Amino acid sequence: MQQTTPILELGDPVKNTPFEIHTMEWIEKNRAEQNSVPHKHNYFVILWIRKGSGTHLIDLDKFEIHDDTVYCLTPGQVHLLKADAAIEGYVISFTSEFFCLTEDNYDLLFNTGLFYKLPGSGIRVTEEMSAEMLEVTQKMMKEYSNFFLLRSEILRGFLKIFLIYLTRQYHKSDINALHMKSMELVKNFLDLLEKSFIKQKTVSYYADALSVTPNHLNETVKKITSLPASDHIKQRIILEAKRHAIYTDTSMKEIAFDLGFDDLAHFSKYFKNGSGINFTDYKKEVANHLE
Repeated sequence: MQQTTPILELGDPVKNTPFEIHTMEWIEKNRAEQNSVPHKHNYFVILWIRKGSGTHLIDLDKFEIHDDTVYCLTPGQVHLLKADAAIEGYVISFTSEFFCLTEDNYDLLFNTGLFYKLPGSGIRVTEEMSAEMLEVTQKMMKEYSNFFLLRSEILRGFLKIFLIYLTRQYHKSDINALHMKSMELVKNFLDLLEKSFIKQKTVSYYADALSVTPNHLNETVKKITSLPASDHIKQRIILEAKRHAIYTDTSMKEIAFDLGFDDLAHFSKYFKNGSGINFTDYKKEVANHLE
């Protein structure tokens, strides 16, 4: 019987804030079984090992665990943490929709090298920076346990500060020339996508603009981000549609037109295929969630 790698989901992004933060102790008590086998996520994961030893399997690579090391995992990456004993640390989980929805955090998530980089041996954190990151993490933990006004906005803000701190610890010198070339192509693709996604929705357009073949672009982007270029194009369009749905009174027809869709039925199908929910239901449920 063929076995498949389990895909862990963060939950319904409409009914629940698509963000979680837990201690490693909590994870061990509540999710030990699902984390005991190689698995992947449909969201981003920050795994901060403050103290512990063992190994961390990420896709086809195996890394030794060290104190104050942060692993940034992208949706689709297969991993398994095998600890020698109890580990101290934190796990932060979130979707790109959550982080990028209300402000321009796209570059921080996709272009800094934190998540979309090779190899994945982790980011070592200095003692001084660890103290700064711990303060922000504890504030995230406190806010996450409450349900006060503008909770999502505060969590998003703390997460942004945490990632900026982490970016200061990240050094690109460990990446060889071949990987740098691939990462440069992906960065250029994501930059061009951000500028052109409303008018240009095909992989062939971006491949031509970057002087590569569509297959090469898809394969390179998938190798580094775990998703092909075509998925990035679709998700960027869906993200923009959701922004309009939540923060404007624009009708679905107007949103479809603004995003370059001449056929409303095509947009409706495109949105549902990309998000798993039809546009009208999404807008209603998000409106109820934000009340």
